[in-house]
Amino acid sequence: MLVRYQHVPFVIVLLTIAALSMLIPAVHAYVVRDLETARSFFYSSLLFLTLSGILGITTSNIRVRRQGRGQLIALLSFFAVLPLALALPFWESVPSTTYWNAYVEMVSSLTTTGMTLFPPDRLPDSVHLWRALVGWGGGFFVWVTAIALLAPLNLGGFEVSSPAEIGQGARVGTSQIDRVANPAERLRRFTVDLAPIYGGLTVVLWTALLLAGDTPLVAASHAMSTMATSGISPVGGVGQSSSGVMGEALILCFLVFGLSRVTFSSDERADGWRTLQRDPELRLGLLFVCVLPLLLFARHWGAAFDDDSEVTLLEGLSGLWGGAFTVASFLTTTGWESTSWGAARAWSGLETPGLLLMGLALFGGGVATTAGGVKLLRVFALYKHGTREMEKLVLPSSIGGAGQVARRFRRQGAYVAWIFFMLFAMSIAIVTTSLSLMGLDFETSLILTFSALSTTGPLVSVAGEAPILVGSLPAGAKAILSIAMIVGRLEALAIIALMNPEFWR
Repeated sequence: MLVRYQHVPFVIVLLTIAALSMLIPAVHAYVVRDLETARSFFYSSLLFLTLSGILGITTSNIRVRRQGRGQLIALLSFFAVLPLALALPFWESVPSTTYWNAYVEMVSSLTTTGMTLFPPDRLPDSVHLWRALVGWGGGFFVWVTAIALLAPLNLGGFEVSSPAEIGQGARVGTSQIDRVANPAERLRRFTVDLAPIYGGLTVVLWTALLLAGDTPLVAASHAMSTMATSGISPVGGVGQSSSGVMGEALILCFLVFGLSRVTFSSDERADGWRTLQRDPELRLGLLFVCVLPLLLFARHWGAAFDDDSEVTLLEGLSGLWGGAFTVASFLTTTGWESTSWGAARAWSGLETPGLLLMGLALFGGGVATTAGGVKLLRVFALYKHGTREMEKLVLPSSIGGAGQVARRFRRQGAYVAWIFFMLFAMSIAIVTTSLSLMGLDFETSLILTFSALSTTGPLVSVAGEAPILVGSLPAGAKAILSIAMIVGRLEALAIIALMNPEFWR
C-alpha cells in the first residue's frame, strides 16, 4: 500500500497532509469548548481525507513522464488551488464573512505573507492557530521544494551561482533532473532531513516564549510565524505579547534562519560551521542588521540634540534595540515591529519610515529560506559586479581574480540577477497599475504591491500614515493581491520557466 501511495500525484499528497492538519485546530477548539469551530475543522478534515483517498486510488496508476515539469506545476497548484480546501473550515468558523475572503486569507497564510483581512479580535483562537499552522506548513514547503525542486532547475535564486541556463538542469534540457534524480525521491529525502530541524527549532522557540511569559497560543503562533517568516500573530504582533523585550530577543535569534540556508542545511556547509564566515548572504544580512540600526540610532541622537531635548542612556539603548529588531524582522520579510520602535520614532521626531521598511522587504532574505523579496544573493551579485566595474574604471588592465567561480558569479550571476530585478520591477508596475484601476490611490496601491510581492503582509499596517484595511478592498483588488502573493512566493522566473517549450515537448 505504501509503495502504491508513493506514485500518487504530489498535489493529492499535499491535500492529504492539509486534511490531517485540520485535526489540530479541531482538537484545540474542543479543548477550549468552542464546539462549533471544532465541528467545522473536524468535518472538513473528514471530507478532504475522503476526497484525497478517492483521488489517490483513481490516480495511483498514472505515471508522469516528465517529473521536473509535473513537480513545478505542483508548486503552482499548491499556492493557488490548495487554499480552496484550506479556506473551507475557516469560512465555516468565522461568521459574517465570504468564502472569497477566506480564500484570500489562506493564500496569504500559505505564501507566508501574513496579510490578514480580519482584526485579531474577530477570529476565534482556534482559527488563529489554523492561520499560523498554515503559514508554518507553507514555510516548510518552501524549505523542502527550494532545495529538492528549484535548485536542480536553477530557479529560486540558485541560477545566480549556476553555470546552466535558467529553468534547466546542470546539463542541457530538463531531462537531466529526470535521469539523475527523481524529484519525488528528492522530496522525500529532504523532507525527512529537514523536518526534524524545522520542527525542533519551532518547539524550542515555543518553549522559550512560554518561559518568557507568553500564553501557549501566542507562543505557538509566534514560534511558527518566526520560522516561516509569515508575521502571523493572534494579538497583532510581538509588541502586543506578554514576553516583551525578552520575547523579541528570542525571536531575533531565530530570524537568522531566514538570512541564509547555510544555517540549517548541512549539505551547504562544505567546511562545517566555518562556512558561515564566508557565506555572502549571511554576511550581507548581518551587515544590514548591524549598520542600519546604528545609522538610525545616530539619526535619533542628532534629532534629539537639534531639539535640545534630554535623552537618557536607557532611551537611547531602547531605540537602538528597536531599530535592530525591526530591521531584522523586515529584512527577513517577517514584518514585526519592536515594542521600542514607536518610542524611538517619537522622541527622535522620525516620520513614518515606510520607504525604509519597504526597501528592506524588497531586499528580502536568503535563497531557499522562508523569506521572500529579491533575495540577498542577487543583491550581493550585483554589488560584486558593481565594485568590479569601478575597479576597471580606475585600472582598466586589472584582473578580478578569485577564480572561475567568482568570475562567473560577477558576470553571468550578476546578469541573471539584473534580469530578475527587471522582472520584479515590471511586476511592481503591473500590480500597482492594476490596483490603481480598482480605484485605490497610488500610495495604497504601492504599499499593497510591495507587501504582496515581497511576502511581507504587516507592511500594510506600518508603511503608510494609517493602516490599510485589506478586508474593505474590492473583490477585484483582493484577486490581484492573491495573484501577486503567489508570484512573489514562486518568483516570476519559476512561472516563466513553465512557458519554456522544452518543458512541453
